[in-house]
Amino acid sequence: MQNAEQLALYENSRTAAQRILFIQYTNPAAYPPLEHSSRILADAGWQVMFLGVEAPGASMFRFPPHDRIHVRNISHSPAGWKQKLHYIRFALLVMIHVLYWRPRWVYASEHLSCPIAWLISLLPSVSVIYHEHDSPLSSQGTVFHKVSMLARRKLGHRATLCILPNRHRSEAFTSAIGCRKPALTVWNCPRQDEVIPPRKPKIDEALKIYYHGNLSPDLLPPTLIPAIAKLSGLIRLTVVGYETNGFEGYINKLRASAREFGVEDSIEFLPPRPRRELWPIMRQHDVGLALMPPRSDNFNLLHLIGASNKVFDYMACGLALLVNDSPEWRNMYVDSGFGLACDSGSSESIAMALRTFLHSQDLIRSMGDQGRKKILSDWNYETQFSPVLERVKGSSL
Repeated sequence: MQNAEQLALYENSRTAAQRILFIQYTNPAAYPPLEHSSRILADAGWQVMFLGVEAPGASMFRFPPHDRIHVRNISHSPAGWKQKLHYIRFALLVMIHVLYWRPRWVYASEHLSCPIAWLISLLPSVSVIYHEHDSPLSSQGTVFHKVSMLARRKLGHRATLCILPNRHRSEAFTSAIGCRKPALTVWNCPRQDEVIPPRKPKIDEALKIYYHGNLSPDLLPPTLIPAIAKLSGLIRLTVVGYETNGFEGYINKLRASAREFGVEDSIEFLPPRPRRELWPIMRQHDVGLALMPPRSDNFNLLHLIGASNKVFDYMACGLALLVNDSPEWRNMYVDSGFGLACDSGSSESIAMALRTFLHSQDLIRSMGDQGRKKILSDWNYETQFSPVLERVKGSSL
């Protein structure tokens, strides 16, 4: 242990009847479902510990403090032979905690942790939950990827529970691992305590639109800039996010496009920040953008219904939604009265939807209020996670 204080913490928690260890070979605080599930478990009396790894570009993500939740992240290692040693070090750290701290459950939350979680599943006294936030892409062909995929298949059979964020991904997972046991579907919703009070009527004339998350042409399309330009300075866009691998420099491209169309003063780019700091920003806006692509070679982008945190976050803050016009998204969000749809590949289609919002403040308020109520009633993580919580609690009786 690193110091006497941490050792005392471990010794005290060893006396608790309920202990759960989360493991993830990246920064766990970058995943809102882990924040939600850990807080729900901690509030139910469980001692929760996270073992993770600092991830480049995600160091600002931290869980809000909680007396029963403790996090230990080791430093990041660059790719190459050093990273292989780094992974072994992380695996040993996990095994030491499993043997010393003796958790009742181990909660593995992405495919890179599968080799470690599979080994743990062989221990008779530990039950394992596997929660896959993003399905691993088959295009990755490294030796370690193949090893992790093999372990994923074995873990899928041995884990007490497997969790995925929507039906499509659950079905693909069970098919890929050849397991007849169905995986649980848990949508990536916010918690009930994150829903804001009803919003006050708008005062200013400008339409304030908002986006947070990964920055790439697939998720924040370049057609948005000329769409804003078509509405003569009546739109204000705020973007909070970070570039992902393969899309470095995308923010600069959007800035250049904004200058070209003369709307640079209408767009604000903010750096990424902890999730809890997004709420005060969202509350100042009217419409949340979720312009996912209708077609993609990326399996995860094709199946984002239920898996996209941002859409539910927008609803919790009373924002109306602007989503891409695909049958699933229209059925889920537009036909239910939470927002409008457009063709994300067409600046004219985006501008038309924004124009509708611009001329109907009552529509924005109605859609936002319906969204808030839906999150409070059943699109919340307490409801989604309840089957998992009941199974975990039942094991401790």
